[in-house]
Amino acid sequence: MPSVRPGDEQAPGALRSEPGSLLEHVSVAVFGIGEDDEICFWGPGAQDLFGYDAQTVLTRPAGILFRGEPDGDGDGPQAEAARLAERGRAGYWRGRLPARHRDGTEFSCGFRVFPVAGSSGRSVVLGLASPSAELDRVKDNLAFLDALFEACPIGLVMLDDELRYIHLNQALADMDGLSIEEHIGRRVDEVMVTSDGGEYERTLRTVASEQRPVVGALVGLRTAGYPDRDQVRSMSFFPLSGAVGTRSGLGGLMVDVTDRERAIKEASASRRRLDLLDRAAASIGTTLDLDVTAQELVDAAVPEFADASVVEIVEWMDESLPFLPEWPLTTCRIASGTVLPPPATAVVGGLDRMTYPPGSAIHRMMSTGRPLCVTINDEFMARTIVHEERARLLRQSGLEYILIAPLAARGTVQGLTMFGRSAARPAFTDDDLSLAAELASRAAICLDNARLYRQVQDIALTLQRALLPSALAVSPHVEVAHRYVPGSRITEVGGDWYDVIGLPGGRVALVVGDVMGHGVPAAAAMGRLHISARALARHKQEPDELLAELDICAQDAGIELATCLYIVYDPATGRARIANAGHPPPLVLHPDGTVHAIAEVLGVPLGIGGHPFATTEVELPDDAVIALYTDGLIETRGRDIEEGMTLVSAELRGASGGLEDTVERILARLLPHPPGDDTVLVLARVRRARCP
Repeated sequence: MPSVRPGDEQAPGALRSEPGSLLEHVSVAVFGIGEDDEICFWGPGAQDLFGYDAQTVLTRPAGILFRGEPDGDGDGPQAEAARLAERGRAGYWRGRLPARHRDGTEFSCGFRVFPVAGSSGRSVVLGLASPSAELDRVKDNLAFLDALFEACPIGLVMLDDELRYIHLNQALADMDGLSIEEHIGRRVDEVMVTSDGGEYERTLRTVASEQRPVVGALVGLRTAGYPDRDQVRSMSFFPLSGAVGTRSGLGGLMVDVTDRERAIKEASASRRRLDLLDRAAASIGTTLDLDVTAQELVDAAVPEFADASVVEIVEWMDESLPFLPEWPLTTCRIASGTVLPPPATAVVGGLDRMTYPPGSAIHRMMSTGRPLCVTINDEFMARTIVHEERARLLRQSGLEYILIAPLAARGTVQGLTMFGRSAARPAFTDDDLSLAAELASRAAICLDNARLYRQVQDIALTLQRALLPSALAVSPHVEVAHRYVPGSRITEVGGDWYDVIGLPGGRVALVVGDVMGHGVPAAAAMGRLHISARALARHKQEPDELLAELDICAQDAGIELATCLYIVYDPATGRARIANAGHPPPLVLHPDGTVHAIAEVLGVPLGIGGHPFATTEVELPDDAVIALYTDGLIETRGRDIEEGMTLVSAELRGASGGLEDTVERILARLLPHPPGDDTVLVLARVRRARCP
């Protein structure tokens, strides 16, 4: 066999283990021992390990490699070398022996020896030696890797270039629901089914082709062992080196993070639910208008919580009676909304009144008083939807699930709200039921407040309209056009009033007033002043005397502040006598088109007391028009009283038609939409009586 000898031009480098493995940095010394137990071959690695060059060590006794001094008993270094050579000639042997470096340093060394045939046909023992410390390190690492692969709770896997399983641990087998043997040789796509359109497999091939690892990628999947179980895994893959004698491919780690991802999703969903409730609390109930409040509930739920929503108020025959499940239930739909295309829009907004038969899902919800989730199927259609056309539209709407929640406040179910989802969204969960109950509960209080407020408003408006004149006095010398415009439901009913009263001698009294305040108290106070003014007008000759009596009446009734303008027109003289208790002055349109305000007399409002009133007299030409009004016409947000009077004067100057047309035009141009306050406008065209 060849050997390294002095004078060789180039010696081979030290023998090392294969690159990319745990043994990469373990040096291996190669040497040979001849039949005389002398060193007959010396490799470069041996020189590195023991410190002798080839010229020094060749043909010398092999005992030079071992610890100790030669002795005559045969137990010294040479005896150790002889025993090693003898073991090698007998076959393969490995073990550890104390060795010695040329500098005298002693160290433990691992040996492997076995016989080979020399170049001359003589037997040679070939020895391989490595420092024990390096071998121990490799051994420990290998033991660690073996233990890691067997006991690690993380899934570990090796794949070949075709993405077939060649090695995996039990943790990954348990994740997949298949044994280790059932994995080996199968492709990844035969074990794992992903929902990413093949992106997972493309990623693995990119790792192999570009030699670039991927770390912590999240993949949703199902496995052949658990075909009905959704899993989420965090996966990391790296390319294998493909060292000599090993396979190239991929190594990977997999961690089942399904519970973690589910917890993250649930926490995120909880945050979204809380955010929705916070926004709903801020946006629902901004007014005391029932319809607006109901629409605010719909807008809060769509589209974040549902694809469609409606709010319906139950039409109870008697709210004091208990709910009777054997009776049909009629509701009034007051709000709706959807993000779905037609015919879903027709389904949620097509009818104002709904009737549900006994046994419907609505009845089940009303019986329990708790939210209920239903699937839109044939049973639901048969039990709940009365109209065949409505049922057809509902089937075509794309809605799949409906959540019904009661709107209960103060112990009474006032109505219900329904939330609908299409098949593109998940079905309602128990958490969604709780959220819907909370939404409905918060909205129900606001809706009930709005409902009660509407009832009070309706009472006040009914009272006010009942107290306003149904028929004004008719005179051939005074032509009257009049309007009363109540404020919107956003504002309360006020105390505006007016009247035209026939007096003895052909005279006509025009009166307009306004009680400060709103609601039923203002309407009631207005009624008392109105009735008193009508009664006093027939007995009091002077306007200032009438206002003085009304002032006493207001104080007796506890009316703190009210205004009143009283005018008596005498067609025989063409003169008008006027008294004013804090009311906006009347405007007079002359036949030549000029307009002026009669503001010479302005007394304090009624109810204050202690201040006398005065009467002023003005002459009015034929066809002059007197305008009486309340502050709702001239005073609005962003416009003061003087500016309002200027606008009314301008409209009067531009009047070209009859009084009715003029009244309509003034109101249309000057009142905001919706009106912010009650408004009265009376136009009276006066003419003198002609002598026969």
